[in-house]
Amino acid sequence: PELAQTRFKNYKTQALAYSFPEGFSGKLTEMGLTATRTSATGLKAAIIREKGVNSDREMAYMLHLAGFDVKDVHMTDLISGRETLEDIQMIVFVGGFSNSDVLGSAKGWAGAFKYNERAKKALDAYYARPDTLSLGVCNGCQLMMELGLIFPELADQHPRMLHNESGKFECTFTAVTIADNRSVMLSSLAGSKLGIWAAHGEGKFGFDSKVRDYNVIGNYHINQYPANPNGSEDGAAMVCSDDGRHLAMMPHLERSMFPWNWPYYPADRKNDDVSPWIEAFVNARKWVEKHRR
Repeated sequence: PELAQTRFKNYKTQALAYSFPEGFSGKLTEMGLTATRTSATGLKAAIIREKGVNSDREMAYMLHLAGFDVKDVHMTDLISGRETLEDIQMIVFVGGFSNSDVLGSAKGWAGAFKYNERAKKALDAYYARPDTLSLGVCNGCQLMMELGLIFPELADQHPRMLHNESGKFECTFTAVTIADNRSVMLSSLAGSKLGIWAAHGEGKFGFDSKVRDYNVIGNYHINQYPANPNGSEDGAAMVCSDDGRHLAMMPHLERSMFPWNWPYYPADRKNDDVSPWIEAFVNARKWVEKHRR
């Protein structure tokens, strides 16, 4: 009960401090979007799944809503060679509990890439192309850390994911502040403070060097438990590649897309169709439109 009261007060406090991006209308039509699109756009994104992941449908819907044609790709597709990602320009590693997380922090999922020749070849070729984007959320973030996909130049000093300081799985609605950044997906949200769901057991970023040496672009709005649910230094919640194309984050933006997803949403914006997180996917679609082959 005491923790529940603390979280309730935290929700209420952070709701009063939200900062939405300037000019955000909250209306799908004003962003050129429709929830009833049935025609293809030719802009191809793929959801990468492994045994035990979740939130793939929420993520697929957000990509579809933003204007992508979305492909479902299971690891068996990559391992068998049925899928090569050659025609894909954005991939998303979703959240959940890959392989039951019994090996911890997506190590088993990472192994499926490292030790299967076709899957590894497809992934390496994808990241070698200059016209691709990627996003990893929660379990997908853990995977990207295991594979060293955000800062490949750091090798052994790449961030890793550690157990929450609480020693428990934490599921909470918190908020993040977006720093000035060059991220393809989040640059337009710089300066915003937005509510977001977090749900993980190993969400603490482990940095071998100083935090400023890593491109941390999003921080929990209060660097204290439970607003910072895992104990990451400086409340680090999101990291991005230096070129802005590859993003990894622990909290779930795809679960925070609609006003009714938020325990508290600004009262003067109750007629919004979507929350500002939709901009991340719209930004990705616009980038792909400019860079597709």
